[in-house]
Amino acid sequence: MGHSPVTGIDHVVICVHDLERARATYARLGFGLTPRGHHTLGSQNHCIMFGRDYIELLAVPRPHPANQYFTDFLSSGDGLAAIALATDDADAAHATFRHAGIEAAAPLDFSRPVELPGGARDARFRVVHLPADRTPGCRAFVCQHFTRDVVWRPEYQSHALGATGLAAVAMVVEDPEATAPAYAGIFGVAPRHIEEGLLVETGSAPIALSTRWKLGHRLHGVALPARPRPLLAALFVRVVDRARAAQVLRKGGFDPVTLADGSYAIGADQAHGVALVFG
Repeated sequence: MGHSPVTGIDHVVICVHDLERARATYARLGFGLTPRGHHTLGSQNHCIMFGRDYIELLAVPRPHPANQYFTDFLSSGDGLAAIALATDDADAAHATFRHAGIEAAAPLDFSRPVELPGGARDARFRVVHLPADRTPGCRAFVCQHFTRDVVWRPEYQSHALGATGLAAVAMVVEDPEATAPAYAGIFGVAPRHIEEGLLVETGSAPIALSTRWKLGHRLHGVALPARPRPLLAALFVRVVDRARAAQVLRKGGFDPVTLADGSYAIGADQAHGVALVFG
């Protein structure tokens, strides 16, 4: 696709039925969360903010055409549903995708009010959804922030766990060789081989595509999501100090699995449908 208007992963979306329960789980994991947000499209969220990216816990209490994918996704349970791609110009991204023959949806604007010390301000976004067939197992959309100062607030970026950002996203697919080019095309890169399968560089956290067996081998002893393939299976989160992270996880009532590379993991059965790896 030539030069990509996408500069990396902006955030990932974990869809949940019970937002309050998910918030409590992620707080026990040692994450700091933003207050509940109410989008103009009817969805609600809590965000876990890092330096350049974030994790969004998202619930869809009332239907809206723009959220239909998430409503459908939730019929199979909680889990990692979407990857939001970072861009400085959603309109340019839309034009570039269309030029490359990718039938991206028209840009969509929405917002959510955020309570700040000086009063409420709107966090405003423009998104462009990519067609579902371009990103098997995932909803991908480009997200432009108009109010980064409202979203990336220093007081939201402090985590007892010592988490500092997304390190990678892992997908389980039947055939990585067949699926990787669709993702690579979005970022204008060629996928490269890794032990688990194929890796697509995004400009920030990469996307790894593996078979269930290979990812299961890498994450030995860690429950992967029970959803049908293809699916987003695991989030790798960078932490300042692994031992401290493990201590915080245990304090929260979790029993982290120690992996061969010394990182720690929590199964998808304990983290609302996504395996979490802290390294």
